[in-house]
Amino acid sequence: VLDRDSLLYQLRLYDLDDRKTLTEHNFNALLSASYEKSIVRAVVQTNTDVSKSLEGWSHRTTLFQALVSVQPSLSFNLNLGKQRLKWGKGYAWNPAAFMDRPKNPNDPELALEGFTMVSMNYTKSFAGNLRTVTVTPVVLPVYDNLNSSFGKPDNWNLGGKLYLLFYDTDIDVMFAAGGSGPNRFGFDVSRNLASNLEVHGEFAHIPDFSRITIDQNGELGQVTYPATNYLVGMRYLTSFNLTSIVEYFHNGGGYRSDEMGDYYSHIGQAYELYLATGDDSQLRYLARAASPSYSTFAPMRDYLYVRITQKEPWNILYFIPAFTSIVNLNDSSYSLNPEVLYSPITNLELRGKVSVLIGKAGSEFGEKQNDVRLEFRGRYYF
Repeated sequence: VLDRDSLLYQLRLYDLDDRKTLTEHNFNALLSASYEKSIVRAVVQTNTDVSKSLEGWSHRTTLFQALVSVQPSLSFNLNLGKQRLKWGKGYAWNPAAFMDRPKNPNDPELALEGFTMVSMNYTKSFAGNLRTVTVTPVVLPVYDNLNSSFGKPDNWNLGGKLYLLFYDTDIDVMFAAGGSGPNRFGFDVSRNLASNLEVHGEFAHIPDFSRITIDQNGELGQVTYPATNYLVGMRYLTSFNLTSIVEYFHNGGGYRSDEMGDYYSHIGQAYELYLATGDDSQLRYLARAASPSYSTFAPMRDYLYVRITQKEPWNILYFIPAFTSIVNLNDSSYSLNPEVLYSPITNLELRGKVSVLIGKAGSEFGEKQNDVRLEFRGRYYF
């Protein structure tokens, strides 16, 4: 259900004929295969998307994983190929996952495409307060036709993680360095305070973080400064199977409210120019050059994520209702997302979800191109 008064509608859908709704049909096949013999294991995972939207039918097949793993002993393994590292302890966001693609907080459990790299794990166990140590070095090359979305091409990037199980607390220390992106380092922590209560956190620091900005004349520029990102969260399970996940995320690389206001102001001016003259060049310029930076999953500074899930309430078998909300703490806009999941037979999931976006003019969720999104998804595993 479109919000025709919103600025992102005016940026992306300005040439529609007063359409009030959009309908999309999406078909997805995620296929995985693995083969294991002796100390060698091979994994291949492909993802095929077929969709019908405003532009008509389109399809794309992406190789999510393709790796060979060699494990000559229980304490050592070597992985070569396209893979996900899954660093970080956060549920909706992972600021310390330096060598993975960012999650979508609206659906954080979706499978993601990996990067082609070489990684190794070496584990050592001890008797005492320090129970386990694992060292994970990573080498990730970037060229025009290899890992191009990771950053600048023609660079070899190094990363690493040190895992410690210390006093029953999971601790990771990680870093990434190389010419494809800024150097960065961080850590995460997770601990069970009780059998039904887990707390976690992540911290990441980027000494030379760069991002695109738009000045008062509408010209694109770039600013560089030290940015610190962090997350704190908890997961709690009640005796009647209600699970609550709460996370606070500070995005030090995000835009301030006044910077987002400048961006929205330029969209409004470009739209007024289009209405007066039919010239859409400024709208196309903003959509092409600026929108990717200002329209990420968390473009601003501070967010709160809340998810509540109840398993089989009132003894209704195979039925799981849930509620999720994402709040932009900088402009007080937010999304409300109730959903229900039903699994009437083995390996079949049916999900209905409603997303309602609420916010004043000039706020992140208030300026999204839609007010309401209705989604139905069927998923079958075999």
